[in-house]
Amino acid sequence: MTNATKDLKTLFLSDKDLANRYSIHRVTPWRWVRDGKLPAPIKINGSTRWKLSDIEAWEVEQEATA
Repeated sequence: MTNATKDLKTLFLSDKDLANRYSIHRVTPWRWVRDGKLPAPIKINGSTRWKLSDIEAWEVEQEATA
């Protein structure tokens, strides 16, 4: 794995990464996006990914409202 590939993997998350991060089913992030509970993903070279910074900001927001 090149440094550029490693950097992209740390900056962007797939639905599988989110599922592993939260111990949820892979479909759940898509449902959360549909329901307005999770930031929308972006398209990168034909792949759909979430920006890690958006996810971390969302997590902080969730902690503040809990």
